[in-house]
Amino acid sequence: MIHRYVFHNDRLMPVEDVRLSPGQSGLLSGWGLFTTLRVADGVPFAFERHWHRLAKDATKTHCPFPFEENKVRAQLSGVLLANKVKDGTARIYVIYNQRGFWTSEERFPDADLLIYSAGLPAYREPARLGIREQGRHAASPLAGVKVTSWLLNVWNLYEAQQSGYDEVLLLNERGEAAECTAANIFCVRDGRVLTPPLDSGCLEGITRSVLLEIGAAAGVPVEERMLRPEDLYSADELFISSTNRSLLGVGELAGHVFSAPGPITRKLEQVFSSYIATYVAAHSTATAK
Repeated sequence: MIHRYVFHNDRLMPVEDVRLSPGQSGLLSGWGLFTTLRVADGVPFAFERHWHRLAKDATKTHCPFPFEENKVRAQLSGVLLANKVKDGTARIYVIYNQRGFWTSEERFPDADLLIYSAGLPAYREPARLGIREQGRHAASPLAGVKVTSWLLNVWNLYEAQQSGYDEVLLLNERGEAAECTAANIFCVRDGRVLTPPLDSGCLEGITRSVLLEIGAAAGVPVEERMLRPEDLYSADELFISSTNRSLLGVGELAGHVFSAPGPITRKLEQVFSSYIATYVAAHSTATAK
């Protein structure tokens, strides 16, 4: 559940005072962007990476993005302070307002900025995954863009949960593994960690990008490779990654059972946790100055 204080456009306010309008065409058509950040010891982890992705996606979707990185970082810090968040999550939304026929005569900025926070959701480990064919369209020009048109994700997740799964692996139109509805997928084969490339249609997840960078130095190389379901069925280990879950071992994929979390998953989790701790220490010091 989201916390009480929300930043909307130019000020911090209680959530009940935030007003959104049916005249904001992007709001109702799903023309907008968002990102979810992990908050550790009051510090929004990897803010720079999230900001870079938001700006890149804004260009790709032609969404106005008249925001300054340092200013938004300070506004986010204000939300975390008001809500007394030490460990939790936060979201930044950018909503395209002035587009299409269904607008109103109200005066809106070109894009609304919304920032709010919440606690950490609970997850079961090991996770059970189903499979959904045609869950991603890799050839789409908007493949991999984190937009507010999120129905396909929540609908696929709901369907999977109705069948007793925790998440679902989405295949693209070529039958290749892409990602889950809100997580990237990884497998371990012969000591190497593999994850689908971006041309599978998957999101360029923040946790995923960090793992690709730090794995080799920790003795666990992580590389991109095209994967099909059979590659995952015969893997030594499976895990998923996301902002809210970090690394989560997978114990079942569509009836195929794994021991989870496996030793390499645990090792990478430790390395990733150390990376977060180092980032938090550096940015806590910078904030104090």
